[in-house]
Amino acid sequence: MSYFIFDIIRWGSYYEDYWYSFKSNLVTFSLGMLLVYFNIYFLFPKFILKKKYKKYILFFLLTLCVFYVVRTELIYLLINKNVWPESDSLQSAYSFNHIVVVFLTGIYDVALVTTIKLTADWIYERKRVEDLQKVQLRTELDFLKAQIQPHFFFNTLNNLYALTLEKSEAAPSVVLKLSDIMQYVLYDAKEPLISLFKEINYIQSYLDLERLRYGDNVISRTDVVGNIEGTKVPPLIFLPFVENCFKHGAKNNDNLEVNISFENVLDKWLIFKVENTFNQLNDSDLKHGIGNQNVNRRLELLFPNNFDFKTTIEENNYCIQLKIPIYEN
Repeated sequence: MSYFIFDIIRWGSYYEDYWYSFKSNLVTFSLGMLLVYFNIYFLFPKFILKKKYKKYILFFLLTLCVFYVVRTELIYLLINKNVWPESDSLQSAYSFNHIVVVFLTGIYDVALVTTIKLTADWIYERKRVEDLQKVQLRTELDFLKAQIQPHFFFNTLNNLYALTLEKSEAAPSVVLKLSDIMQYVLYDAKEPLISLFKEINYIQSYLDLERLRYGDNVISRTDVVGNIEGTKVPPLIFLPFVENCFKHGAKNNDNLEVNISFENVLDKWLIFKVENTFNQLNDSDLKHGIGNQNVNRRLELLFPNNFDFKTTIEENNYCIQLKIPIYEN
């Protein structure tokens, strides 16, 4: 409509006859619309998208011929005997010059609108692909998170089973701690981001469970460096590394020492470190298991090319350092 009104004003001013311009544009514009939409919704998908370029050119030229004949006859019969009033001299219908001008007009309209349509389609398709990628990313993250939870509960129930076999008085405390952790996993861990304080409390509850199992054989310390108030982190991202301390360290040592630290670096990065004692002679399975593989994949999805993960072995200590961007409020 904007283009139609613009053409009426433009040619009305040129001819100093707005009524004539309205009638002329009503014919030429309507036919131009038919030509454009016929190309966009029939010729283009039928031939161009199927890479039948020769057939497209043939049918497009035939369409231009029909467009020219209908346009010329309607102008001649309904509007003006002079089918090309813009020319400096009187022009007859079906002359070479007139055919070239009308063909170029049709091609111009088709090229302009097809470009707009393809651009709009490209923007829509790009957004659709981005939305699909987000859905796929969320689905994969949810799947990976779901893997972590059974993995953790499996280990904890094994611990509880060992305590019940020993008829340990610590078993009821384990059940209570496990209940608290289940509440965290079933509710808080469903969110994409949670408070770092909650994650640390969750880890502390896990450490309490392990201390109930191993007693004085476990020594653990958790340090927080810098201000972490308002810091958000993906849930269940640190726990697998803490679990591995007990999975690979406790079974090889009478005494297990676990040191955990969280450090805020310039309010931009969060550095997580965990270090535990272990026996290097029995470390063949350190690279296996759901935990490390799972977290590595989650890190790649959450922080593509924007995280740093390192493992080192120093004497009888196994060290992990993870650096991720900080999420503020």
